[in-house]
Amino acid sequence: MKEQRNSGFSRRDLFKSTAAAGLAGSAGVASAAKKAGADNPIRQENLQPGTRDWMLTKTDITNTEPTELCRSPKIEGYCSATSVSAGETLQVMVSTNPVSEFSLDIYRTGYYGGTGGRFMKRFDSLQGQTQPDPEIGERRLRECRWAPSVEFEIPEDWLSGVYLGKLTAKEEGVQSYIIFIVRDNRPCELLFQCSDTTWAAYNSWPTWEWSLYHNNKNGYTGFKKRKKWSTNAANTGWVSFDRPYANYCQEHLVTYPKSVGSGEFLLWEFPLSYWIEQEGYDVSYLSNVDTHIDGPGLQRAKGFISVGHDEYWTLEMYENVRVARDAGVNLAFLSGNSVWGVIPLMSSSEGQYHRVIRREGKFLGEELYQLLQESRGQQQEFPAGPSGAKLMGGRTAGIGGGDWTCTRPQHWLYEGTGMKAGDTIPGLVGWEWHGAADPDLPGMEVVAEGPMKPDKSQYSPHAGTVYDGPKDNFVFNAGTIWWAQGLSSPPGHVLPSHAHAKPEGPDPRVQRMMKNVFDRMLG
Repeated sequence: MKEQRNSGFSRRDLFKSTAAAGLAGSAGVASAAKKAGADNPIRQENLQPGTRDWMLTKTDITNTEPTELCRSPKIEGYCSATSVSAGETLQVMVSTNPVSEFSLDIYRTGYYGGTGGRFMKRFDSLQGQTQPDPEIGERRLRECRWAPSVEFEIPEDWLSGVYLGKLTAKEEGVQSYIIFIVRDNRPCELLFQCSDTTWAAYNSWPTWEWSLYHNNKNGYTGFKKRKKWSTNAANTGWVSFDRPYANYCQEHLVTYPKSVGSGEFLLWEFPLSYWIEQEGYDVSYLSNVDTHIDGPGLQRAKGFISVGHDEYWTLEMYENVRVARDAGVNLAFLSGNSVWGVIPLMSSSEGQYHRVIRREGKFLGEELYQLLQESRGQQQEFPAGPSGAKLMGGRTAGIGGGDWTCTRPQHWLYEGTGMKAGDTIPGLVGWEWHGAADPDLPGMEVVAEGPMKPDKSQYSPHAGTVYDGPKDNFVFNAGTIWWAQGLSSPPGHVLPSHAHAKPEGPDPRVQRMMKNVFDRMLG
């Protein structure tokens, strides 16, 4: 089933495009408007009854050496597409070992009175089967070709959002997730881009050696085996969306087996989605793949948001977001290590579009690319992409973390926070951050800057930045994967930690800064 897109607006989309009223009251407090009624689709949706039944209660994960990378072999699955729109068909591929009947309960994630989810649909008494681990293909590609267990059409009344399917095996009651995004084409206030290409890059399913970070010698080219690091794309494998998501592979950051199957959404992105819907902003959701495919569709929003760990972008994504910025769309990079790795989106072996990625380069820009060549005295092993800093305001600077440090308390970002120059928000920056603000961007202001740990000369200080777009718009770069940790702590949420930093959870100053950013986007 190949992905197809229709860039036109449906009558349903136009009906749902009513303008949102201004947000009243302080961050985190329900306004009179929200209590009184639903003046946009998100507020209307969040008046529906919620439930915490979306949360997993029994998991059974298999640990694999040399670290705690986990899968859920008793029941696990994946979807045929990263995102779907109303009226399109989604297939869900499931494996149970041992063979067992199973159920699939689908929930839309959101605020819903603090419960975090709304029940949408149930498939019961489904016959499971043990589906095979895929063979090792070209460039170490592990690509499942499982038979579909469930196939259904997305109902017309399912609002755009991030949807979790809770798989439950009847035999032992073991559970895991599948995840997909429902997108739409309606005009909206904010576009929330999930970082699903990065989820796929870090997915090591079925065992330790199969993320984008493993090379031909089965060495992990990241945190555990730094000596084997290589920027040469030829030394790393390809990865497929046609796999279940194993438990998140960087276990030194967070241990949360009950997120297995959900990629990185529950860890880094859900606290922002939960808060946005709590505050009643009219938000629509899309995947990295959607940003790649439909550049003009980005211009239907007033603000575009990059969230969490948003490392891997295609050249088309970069260009589409740049064009949206130049057309007047505001950008917010509430993320770290973002726009760093250049990838293509390739077809699966069965011809389905946008199902395989590989590492192809870095968003360094020609100037930095040449400097690296000269400093190392050798040809770089990767091609230069356009500069990530020219889009975001800064670029990836380091791994570790530290405090958010206010530098311009008079800036509109800090209005209502009470922060003064030098005031800090402990642990908000990490585990990867942005620095090296580009001074040539129009109206560039460094609104936060402070030292990070570990204190190494090659790691620049963190820099939170704001610069001017060409049409009275702006670009805010928080420059930290952990920004959303300061906004909310939804049900089941676990705070991450690093040897050098740990966020402390929701903070009214972060909530107010976020409100200032979004309200300024909306005029």
